Amino acid sequence: MRRVSVLFATALALLLAAPASAAGGDVRVSNGSPTGPFSQNKQNEPAMAIDANHPNVVVAGSNDEIDEEACNAGNPVTCPFTAGIGVSGFYYSTDSGKSWTQPTYTGWTARNCLGPAVCAAAVGSIGTLPWYFENGLVSDGDPALAFGPVPDSNGSFSWANGSRLYYANLTANFPGTSTFNGFEAIGLSRTDNAAAAAAGTKSAWMPPVLVSHQSSTTFSDKEQVWADNASSSPFFGNVYICWASFLGQEKSAHAAPAPLLVAVSTDGGSTWTQHLVSPAANNGQRNPMDGCTVRTDSHGNAYVFGVGTSSSGGHLPFEMMTVSNDGGATWSAQSPVAGPVNQPGLFDPVIGRPTIDGIAGARSDLAPAPSVDIANGAPDGSGATDRIVMSYVSGTIDAIHVFFTESANKGATWSTPRAVETGSNDRGYYTAPAISPNGKDVYVVYNAFTTPYRANTTDPRNLVGVFLHAAVGASGTGAFTEVHRGADGDPRGTSQNGLTAEFLGDYVYAAATRTYGAAVWNDARNAADCPAIDAWRMFLRTGGTTVPRPAPQQDCPATFGNSDIYGFTTAP
Repeated sequence: MRRVSVLFATALALLLAAPASAAGGDVRVSNGSPTGPFSQNKQNEPAMAIDANHPNVVVAGSNDEIDEEACNAGNPVTCPFTAGIGVSGFYYSTDSGKSWTQPTYTGWTARNCLGPAVCAAAVGSIGTLPWYFENGLVSDGDPALAFGPVPDSNGSFSWANGSRLYYANLTANFPGTSTFNGFEAIGLSRTDNAAAAAAGTKSAWMPPVLVSHQSSTTFSDKEQVWADNASSSPFFGNVYICWASFLGQEKSAHAAPAPLLVAVSTDGGSTWTQHLVSPAANNGQRNPMDGCTVRTDSHGNAYVFGVGTSSSGGHLPFEMMTVSNDGGATWSAQSPVAGPVNQPGLFDPVIGRPTIDGIAGARSDLAPAPSVDIANGAPDGSGATDRIVMSYVSGTIDAIHVFFTESANKGATWSTPRAVETGSNDRGYYTAPAISPNGKDVYVVYNAFTTPYRANTTDPRNLVGVFLHAAVGASGTGAFTEVHRGADGDPRGTSQNGLTAEFLGDYVYAAATRTYGAAVWNDARNAADCPAIDAWRMFLRTGGTTVPRPAPQQDCPATFGNSDIYGFTTAP
């Protein structure tokens, strides 16, 4: 999300999802969000996790702006992030992802700031993580979730003690506080009773922990969390968080250092030891790993992947890997495992980011970043093959593919990457794989644009979510078949809060058990295109001055900006 906000809470209300429809088969995960106004109806960048010891329990998170002010609060042509408002949404399912609940807590909220008066945020109902406001913090999204075992009073981990949910996200200082140094840090929320947390019980969540140790110029970003969840591992219960540490803020014009860091906790997330796993250099010879993924195998080996460049790879970007064989105490040098890869988007001069669907489109920074899963036999390691599966998006603007590769020997060698998208017009955007703990089934989810790159903002565009499955045989993962294709949506109806471009976040997510696979993705089916916004966005790029900045609630359909998180499960 990369901005400033906050959250907190106490139980007040439950918003219940409807089960997946028989016709479409998918379900709106972010069912607590309203259809309007913007930006309260904006949700994106989903993550999910399955409790390996209770595989019917699935959780998800997203950047959820349910508690932000409406554009009509104050100046109606601005739709700001309200100072201190949190955006880390939480969703819960007890039926393997077929229906979802979004709890309500209390915290710092602006959801009642509907205008015309200038917003006056206050303590009230929130639909995001609790306890940040009370601790001088703001939950800033970029969700990452994982389940692991609970430690006992002696620090020993066992599934018999219960399941602990870890929810990592970006965090900022609450306005007027200096809880930590820097612009953005990595925060961690935990609960040992996800069911109570889903029922709106604020006390089910522990106060957030600050994971990153940083200076006054640091912008921590793009984190992922994982718990070693196979009891066969000698490091069972260890928790790992990886992230990029921008040491001169995120958008330095001088290529500030941005090393990849990994923090390790051996006590259930209470304390953390931080490790540098990629060089801090950021120059013409080397770009550090970014867009990281972290996983463990049945023997406790920890793997961190990211996209980066090095001189040994001809200064081209590759999917890179670093490994720890001692519970995260030391890490190998990063090595290329797949590639080279391309950033498939075209540079947009207004937002300064690449886009795939067209001018003024949704940024696609992390399209080439690797998403990974490992068949580690969780919860007990039984049947583990430790096969590693990876997917990513790469290509040129006219030939963009969702690629899949795998390793059956702990990352020593990898299969030749192959394109797996199933639609002839699918132009990949974000993707993620999942493999069953016993290594028999592989799933891949991806978002794709099915329309060509648009050099204007008037022609319709289309975004879709797709879920694939393949069986694993003696020679590896077989051909993928399409299990589900979501409804079409025009991404022009999505928006950054500044209105200058579309917005769909940075990733999608998948997870799997021995009996089913599940996925979540960004969805625009309920978003209405706004011609006034389209015209203004185009004028920003052509230097025009005659098109005024629109007021979304006056000049656009009521559901403009209504991006959602949708999900699908193969569970019967």
